[in-house]
Amino acid sequence: MNKAALVQEMIAQLSEELEGYARSARSAHAEATDEQSKAENKYDTRGLEASYLARGQSRQAAETSEALEQFAALPLRDFGPADPIDLGALVELDTKAGTVSYFIGPRAGGMEVKQGRREVLVITPQSPLGQQLLGKKAGDRWETQLAGKRATCRIVSVA
Repeated sequence: MNKAALVQEMIAQLSEELEGYARSARSAHAEATDEQSKAENKYDTRGLEASYLARGQSRQAAETSEALEQFAALPLRDFGPADPIDLGALVELDTKAGTVSYFIGPRAGGMEVKQGRREVLVITPQSPLGQQLLGKKAGDRWETQLAGKRATCRIVSVA
């Protein structure tokens, strides 16, 4: 799997998200400041609700922008069989449920990226699984909780 192309796909997805959040924030801001949104009485909260929404969308846009910057600046290196898992690693795990691919990213945990038929889930070093993977190497096995069940995992590869 081409890790550089994978990261470019992550950057593209984050760029799309950022544009969506920015569009939504502009729309909510326009709604909040529109003449029609002025309160007609003390129980009319349309303008206030729109301003809360605009603030939340702006905060999401700022977080996505930070994630985008961190992915763009992420140094990509090749991991050898003896190298411990760290930020930027593409990890393939073998579990009872099958083989799963993870990318250890600086932000945007939970983002799914497809490359060909393969689906890769971004996890961060702060996530429970990310914490368990950091420092491990290809071939390592351990037991953990996955989806609320005890599971034995084996690291198939680290790239």
